[in-house]
Amino acid sequence: MNDEAIAMNDETIENLAAAVGKALLREKITLSTAESCTGGGVAAALTAIPGSSAYFKGGIVSYTNEVKHRLLGVKIDTLERYGAVSRQTVEEMACGAINALQTDVAIATSGVAGPSGGTAETPVGTIWIAVACQLAYKKEIVTFKQEGDHGRGENVRKAIKNGLKILLKQLQNEKKRL
Repeated sequence: MNDEAIAMNDETIENLAAAVGKALLREKITLSTAESCTGGGVAAALTAIPGSSAYFKGGIVSYTNEVKHRLLGVKIDTLERYGAVSRQTVEEMACGAINALQTDVAIATSGVAGPSGGTAETPVGTIWIAVACQLAYKKEIVTFKQEGDHGRGENVRKAIKNGLKILLKQLQNEKKRL
């Protein structure tokens, strides 16, 4: 996916979280989160919706590599070879959340929100997002690399929105297949 595929528009985080909740309820699917740079923002958006306990089981804020490894099962080799801000790491984080919290799907985020911490290879504003689905009839991981520094707060808000949009798109695609 590229940045154009998930264009920002008038949708609010609250509206996206509500739409995700309705889709999860309709499909009887449970969700968990594994968040680093968003610091629990995806989970907060989801749990702000009344009735979210019917589909949201919980989240793990894994701000350090140690927590990514110990609680989410991200391999040390993955962290050393690709770094915490990588497609490989968020994929393992999402699968780790599914396993740790026993859910059907998970959203994972890891990145450099700013204002510092970036490198030439991974500049501030680089955030990887993964949505993993492990239903009996479907197993897939969709990843997205968010780029561009818009300030820490906006980088985080954009990542929360993009994670919810990716999940909503996957759930809507699933409805069409049924």
